[in-house]
Amino acid sequence: MNVLIIENEIYLAQSIASKLSDLNHNCDISSSTKEALKGIHYDVVLLSTNINGQDIYPVIDAYKDAVVILMVSYVSNDTVSKPLAAGAKDYILKPFMIEELIRKIQHFQNHEKLRRQNQTYERYLNYTFSGVKIDEDFDKTELPLMICSAYQKYADSFAFRYAQHTNKALHFISFNSPKALQDIAAFSSNDILYITDFQNLKKSDIKHFLELIEKRSCIISGTDSVENFPFRVIEIESENHLFDQSDILPIEEYVKYIMTNFQNRFPDTELSKKLGISRKSLWEKRKKYGIVKKK
Repeated sequence: MNVLIIENEIYLAQSIASKLSDLNHNCDISSSTKEALKGIHYDVVLLSTNINGQDIYPVIDAYKDAVVILMVSYVSNDTVSKPLAAGAKDYILKPFMIEELIRKIQHFQNHEKLRRQNQTYERYLNYTFSGVKIDEDFDKTELPLMICSAYQKYADSFAFRYAQHTNKALHFISFNSPKALQDIAAFSSNDILYITDFQNLKKSDIKHFLELIEKRSCIISGTDSVENFPFRVIEIESENHLFDQSDILPIEEYVKYIMTNFQNRFPDTELSKKLGISRKSLWEKRKKYGIVKKK
């Protein structure tokens, strides 16, 4: 990480640079704000606010994409409030322990990493769901609700777009996990639960599951139609969606799709015959994909 230290107390600046260099950060030191405006990229700028007669605001503006941490001798409107409003991220009061400064830098370093990851995930999800049309007024959507569709991308798109619309986080649980019910029971956040693979839930556990989600914000998805479900059900006729997206499924994905959506309609003998594989191979693929067959 590249760090710029703007401080006219040379001993303090050198001490900070020495400690940060020991942690493999690259440090430059400037004793004036004019000297600091080099047009070089820095990840972190440590900016002293008590450099006499010098304007710190051009520095904050020049490094608005960096983490600017103010080093202040006292807290006031001029030393803290106004610079923070101008774009600085945080401040630390002199004299300070170098460990506290390092903690702040690491905090913002982790925050920046997560921000970039989230941007990447958001771009990927927008790209993935770009061909999926959702006809739903999210302002009027009430949870919990069930989405029945063999086209998993529709349910995924619905859940992620609803979470984005409501500015809530999405917590994912699949009934392919043997601990799914325990995870649902332990969930205590106000975020949205997105529960998939409802077709793999044992019939004997459905009553308990419905009790768990009765007062929770849940979106449930499954491939099979559901009868007598106590909440709203959205059914998507999706057999044609497999081909509507101009996608050609790889053989393995096709086998997985057929197993997931038809294993409860055909006995293993007939299903393996339709797929052109042995019953042993069918069992091995089911284990490989983590597909649970309802009993």
